[in-house]
Amino acid sequence: MKPGKFPELIKLAASAAGMDATLSRRGFLMLSACAVSSLTALGLCEALGAGAPLVILDNARGMILADPSRCVGCQRCELACTEFNDGRAQPSLSRIKIGRAMNFGPEGPTGGPAMQGTWGNGLVVQSVCRQCPHPVLCATACPENAIQADPKTGARVVDARRCVGCRLCQRACPWDMITFDEDRQKASKCFLCNGKPKCVEACPSGALRFVPWRDITREGRAGGPVLSALPAAKARACVECHTPSRKKSSAR
Repeated sequence: MKPGKFPELIKLAASAAGMDATLSRRGFLMLSACAVSSLTALGLCEALGAGAPLVILDNARGMILADPSRCVGCQRCELACTEFNDGRAQPSLSRIKIGRAMNFGPEGPTGGPAMQGTWGNGLVVQSVCRQCPHPVLCATACPENAIQADPKTGARVVDARRCVGCRLCQRACPWDMITFDEDRQKASKCFLCNGKPKCVEACPSGALRFVPWRDITREGRAGGPVLSALPAAKARACVECHTPSRKKSSAR
């Protein structure tokens, strides 16, 4: 970006946020500071075109709930997932993640005295898709709108016909629950097996349950750093929806 163009982009961002009429010098400086960490990451400065689509997905009607205290680490759920969805026994492609936390827990070998897994306190922590409510990060990040809600279950599902293998959804998920098939160059994620999750059926210890949906996105820690990947075509719509000044003006 050219240095002389930055102030102009800040003013455009302020205008998109409904601040154009009252932007003082102090406000300009504050917005400039925020822009370094937030607006740039969101790609907002490149997203001020008109007619951006606003896609809001309804909540899923069910979800998989995991109980680590019952998990024995057999990984039958991973095999059941890939055999049903991919026609092959390949745990690395599973939409439920057991193996990656089996030895050391979600924190990895650096977990210290609180380390879980077979090398820690023995607790095997399963990772399952939370079927996030709006804004669905993986769906928002997808530039091809390849992640949509299944009409039957409401589960967020990747349409392989639209997926171009860019992996932005994988980078956007805070819990790293997007699976990527290197052979097909396609992303995939849990879609609840059309309402009858095979991982739940295969679990011998009752460590997995299919229950009515609730928001668990604030439970547990994120798996790692997340790339704030927001396509330009969606950024303006998101700003208009989630900026407080926009909400107030729309309510009048």
